[in-house]
Amino acid sequence: MNKKKFKIVSVNKTRYILPSVLTLVGVCLGISSIKFAMDGNYTFAVLFLIVAAILDGLDGRVARLIKGTSNFGKELDSLTDFVSFGIAPAFVIYFWELNKFGKIGWLIVLFYSVCCVLRLARFNLTKYEDKEEWKNNFFQGVPSPAGGCLILLPLIFELSNFSNLINIKVITPYLVVIVSLLLISKIPTYSFKKILIKRNMTIFVLLGVGLFFVSIIQFTFETLSLGLLIYLLIIPFGILNYNKKSKSVVNDQVEEDQQDVL
Repeated sequence: MNKKKFKIVSVNKTRYILPSVLTLVGVCLGISSIKFAMDGNYTFAVLFLIVAAILDGLDGRVARLIKGTSNFGKELDSLTDFVSFGIAPAFVIYFWELNKFGKIGWLIVLFYSVCCVLRLARFNLTKYEDKEEWKNNFFQGVPSPAGGCLILLPLIFELSNFSNLINIKVITPYLVVIVSLLLISKIPTYSFKKILIKRNMTIFVLLGVGLFFVSIIQFTFETLSLGLLIYLLIIPFGILNYNKKSKSVVNDQVEEDQQDVL
């Protein structure tokens, strides 16, 4: 009788599998959000997409932390981003509001999805380019996870208690178009990949993170609404900071060239 041999996955291979598992869980959540939207359960549709966005931010960091980065993981992440943030949010917002605009509403959905896939294609080309270190702190345009969450802002606002104060549902089609243009724009936005925290500020940062998670649990949609609004408000500051840093680098280069001549 032949004995079957079972192979145990080595630790080295596990390092590459774990980030991909997080990525695949994220895309499953994104697809499931469409099903919830079709059933009219927009609360779970939004929550699933928010968790998918969180996982998208974690998979790359986990891969770098455990030294499990791979070309396969990078390509998988890009493909799943289009499903989770280029298709799923568009369908959710369509079922909720844009379907009331008939063919125009559907064209807006298509426009957003096309802009998202163009943004991801550009990112796939530029991520292999050699860039100055400081430029890694910025994206070109709004990243797809942020874009997917931003077009859901009117729905998130509707699910929060803020809806009793003001109705922003009417801006939905215009917001989707604006976010679509931000996706394919070359406007510099903060990537938040490398955040340096001073030692004396650590306690305040931890306190802020703790308060954020408490507010997410107690006031989920209100916190998400404010968070997305803050993200929109800091885009101009990202542009100013990028231009300031760019000019500073150019001036330093000119000074170095002048010193070389002397």
